[in-house]
Amino acid sequence: MHEVDVLCFGETMAMFVAEDSGDLARVERFGKRIAGADSNVAIGLSRLGFKVTWLSRVGDDSLGRFVLDSLTREGLDCRHVRIDPAHPTGFQLKSRETDGRDPKVEYFRRGSAASHLSIADLVPDLLKARHLHATGIPPALSESCRMLSRELMECMRSAGRSLSFDPNLRPSLWPSQARMIAEINELAALAHWVLPGIEEGRLLTGYQSPADIAAFYLERGAEAVVIKLGPEGAYYRTADSEGRIDGVPATRVVDTVGAGDAFAVGVISALLEGRSFPQALKRGNAFGSRAVQCIGDMEGLPRRHELSEETLNV
Repeated sequence: MHEVDVLCFGETMAMFVAEDSGDLARVERFGKRIAGADSNVAIGLSRLGFKVTWLSRVGDDSLGRFVLDSLTREGLDCRHVRIDPAHPTGFQLKSRETDGRDPKVEYFRRGSAASHLSIADLVPDLLKARHLHATGIPPALSESCRMLSRELMECMRSAGRSLSFDPNLRPSLWPSQARMIAEINELAALAHWVLPGIEEGRLLTGYQSPADIAAFYLERGAEAVVIKLGPEGAYYRTADSEGRIDGVPATRVVDTVGAGDAFAVGVISALLEGRSFPQALKRGNAFGSRAVQCIGDMEGLPRRHELSEETLNV
């Protein structure tokens, strides 16, 4: 029996969300929240009742305290979050859109505390988790984060733990597209479940069809590949099966940011519960649809008691 179900790591930023639509330069009122793809997944799994440990760094500043308090309130085990007195907590500004378009986001994270995560932050207790979820964002932040990502994934795989990996490409953070593709694909090869979006998969593999993208990763060591197709749903492929699951229509699209993270929460939670891949994709699609109908990166992530038996037991 594992005391910790899932280990997640990465950067959580403070986020200032515009309360009015329009150019961020002219917006005067902002609401303060948190943001970060890796911590979105951690929070989503925690809300479903999984015991989740969070590995990160925050600055010794008010935003760092805000981030840490927010994550702790969400039930994450934050014992391994280091407070860094030398580097600040990253933050971002996010616009409010009223027509379903992707919001504009401006990042202020270069040199942040989390970008200084390193192998020195990896302690033996972290490797006791049952499952590791990783993304391509930490390795984009700095060389020390790339080294930590690889070491953590290699150690967890060697220890017989399960691993999921979402590329979550951030091209602007990489020195070149070629470097990004090479590094992300090397990390994906260490994971059991690889979860790219369709356009990410095309860029990373050079293939166009979901089946060929999946085959690329299966040939490199993945046990299953789940490809997000947006409103059209999702596709999965393993060594002996494949399928496509239709998306769940959204009544109204309010905020698309975080939909992929919600999808990952649905898929990972279902697989950790022993569900089949079709069942996992159905849950992922339902969570993604729910997410785009809520303002905020993680506000649409459901708690287990809010879900119908049909959603949980597809």
